[in-house]
Amino acid sequence: MSEMDLFAPLASLQWVERTRLTANEYNPNKVSEENLRLLTQSILTNGWTLPIVVRPDYTIIDGFHRWTVSGREPLLSRLGGKVPVVIVDHAGDESADVYGTITHNRARGQHLLEPMKAIVKKLLDEGKTVAEISKQLGMRPEEVFRLSGFTREEFLALMTKGHDTYSRAVVYTRI
Repeated sequence: MSEMDLFAPLASLQWVERTRLTANEYNPNKVSEENLRLLTQSILTNGWTLPIVVRPDYTIIDGFHRWTVSGREPLLSRLGGKVPVVIVDHAGDESADVYGTITHNRARGQHLLEPMKAIVKKLLDEGKTVAEISKQLGMRPEEVFRLSGFTREEFLALMTKGHDTYSRAVVYTRI
């Protein structure tokens, strides 16, 4: 096995029509619709930060979900139908392509509970709203609550901060 040129993929970076790309037939990674919405939000918030990894024939090795959301609005229009790609050439060795897909997926890891709690707590301490945290991190308010470390009452007070929690009733008396 020859030594991989570690600079080659980024040297091939280019924006291409997303319709040139095709999915591979072996990716075991499935993502929920909720996570696809989160991915779209991430791209809208941060810009496109990771190119799609393709074989020379433009079959996707890594980035299927980025490619998927790029075909939906508002990204389709905002990107002009293009996606960034880097080409990895394993010289026809399909097993190396499969390894690439799996290792890209597995290398992303998992979010651990304690660090996520610290992040949510810090964001709340900085005055970020539950709605903003929910949107930006793709969490439901209940998830933010569970990670916040607040009591139910403290969290409800935080959720209703700046909002009247009651309406003024007009009392009519019968004469």
